[in-house]
Amino acid sequence: MPRKRPAPSVEGALLINKPAGKTSHDVVDAVRRILGFREIGHLGTLDPLATGVLALLLGRATRLARFYVGRRKRYACAIRFGFATDTYDADGTPAGADAAPAISFEQAEALAGEFVGRFLQMPPPYSAKKIHGRPAHELARKNKPVELKAVEVEVYEFRITGVEGSLVRCIIECAAGTYIRSLAHEMGLRQGSGAHLAEISRTAVGEFTLDQTITLQELEQAALAGRLSEVVLPLERLLSDLPRITVLPVIERRVRHGARFNIQIAQIQPGRVTSAQGATAQLDSGELKPPCLRVFNFEEKLIAIAQAVVPRTYQPVVVLDAAP
Repeated sequence: MPRKRPAPSVEGALLINKPAGKTSHDVVDAVRRILGFREIGHLGTLDPLATGVLALLLGRATRLARFYVGRRKRYACAIRFGFATDTYDADGTPAGADAAPAISFEQAEALAGEFVGRFLQMPPPYSAKKIHGRPAHELARKNKPVELKAVEVEVYEFRITGVEGSLVRCIIECAAGTYIRSLAHEMGLRQGSGAHLAEISRTAVGEFTLDQTITLQELEQAALAGRLSEVVLPLERLLSDLPRITVLPVIERRVRHGARFNIQIAQIQPGRVTSAQGATAQLDSGELKPPCLRVFNFEEKLIAIAQAVVPRTYQPVVVLDAAP
């Protein structure tokens, strides 16, 4: 008989402070080992160089990932002028000698201002972008041609916080899909001496902030002490920006079967977005999303996410089975 997969011991969102030098996949594997189950997904990868917020969804919470698509990201970065690298960051091979220019604060601000707003950006050759089904970085490492297409991105804030010789420190808030490495590379091209991303920490993914994260070591300690529920955001606290409704048992049965249901507008409670210190100015990148609401039962358990079909009629699009 096939072995039954272990049920998740906790479900919800887990916010890890990713250490430098590890891939996002490394971190997910480590969390799977610590928690003892495999049903774990993430809300956007980080490069090995990067540290900061790696938002993971556990158990049934993985079904909610689609509603987090488009969340804005916030980063604290350091850009080193003087030479470019093949990967556009400090892990890459220098493209030439170090020109070591002295960058003024005013010059850094002027360069940053050129990259605020909506514009086309070329992804780095060493990236996970697919070319005929293969990640670009696989081709780049084999010295094969990497033909990527520019994509539209948006930067909402690009604030210079300090300049130390040829090192420029900054805060960037951007739409999902923006490559900070490419921003650094393009800035170096415009300045003339080349540049690369020297340091980067993701400080927020929408409402999830660095202050809420824990390290892998702290997660392991919590697991050993039986305190996992203290470090995982439960299902009921996720997507709090969506309005919610509490349904009667007769409606709950319909919802659990994926059937449409009718509501009274007065029953809907508006969503609430907490403005945590360091969170993005707005949650999403501006794309229009269909109106959805969270559906709770009388036991205050999240049972579904439903989407409006016509006014006052909703269709469950994600149904969360009863917990085992």
